[in-house]
Amino acid sequence: MAEAEFYTTLEGYGRDEFEEKRSLFIGHAAPAKTEDEAMAFIKSKQKEFADATHNVWAYYMEGGIKARYSDDGEPQGSSGMPVLDTIRKSGVNDAVVVVTRYFGGTLLGVGGLVRAYSHAAKIALEAAHIITYERYSELVLECNYADYQKLSVELTQLEAIIDGSEFTDKVTVCFAVKKTLSEKLILRFGELTGGRCTPEITGERFDYMR
Repeated sequence: MAEAEFYTTLEGYGRDEFEEKRSLFIGHAAPAKTEDEAMAFIKSKQKEFADATHNVWAYYMEGGIKARYSDDGEPQGSSGMPVLDTIRKSGVNDAVVVVTRYFGGTLLGVGGLVRAYSHAAKIALEAAHIITYERYSELVLECNYADYQKLSVELTQLEAIIDGSEFTDKVTVCFAVKKTLSEKLILRFGELTGGRCTPEITGERFDYMR
């Protein structure tokens, strides 16, 4: 199975709210890499909003391999599943959403609840900032100062992310570039330095341009 080149998740915590027929819906969303992280977030919101009528939740991770939801007392299928579906349809992975509801006295019906919980989840995800990361290759380069002057221009043009530099009797640079550009960069550096400087790939990660 081919490795995914992109990874979409949440940048951080997000919260938004709205009212529907006097019921207050508060959506909370956050990234969560593990089920333990997701449950810790859920429990924190249940504690923070212990006086709420409902704290409906759902999480989705590892492309749906791990996914759970809870209606927390709302009619079956009216809340937890719509929240989970909203996460899935957003394209976001490794995320948890809690929707807090303070009942306003007017029944919404199953259809109204589905719409309200879906909307609360959507605005919470948007508030948490959906972000897409691309697969990057991590490399290390060792060269002399003269070669570094030429190669640093190439690093800038290829939009490399510099992780660290060390200047002693030689220059050592740890950096990352989009995986699709890594082989091109290695060949280019060899050409520019007559084969003296060939960056070594040391790993991979998901990252994005700052």
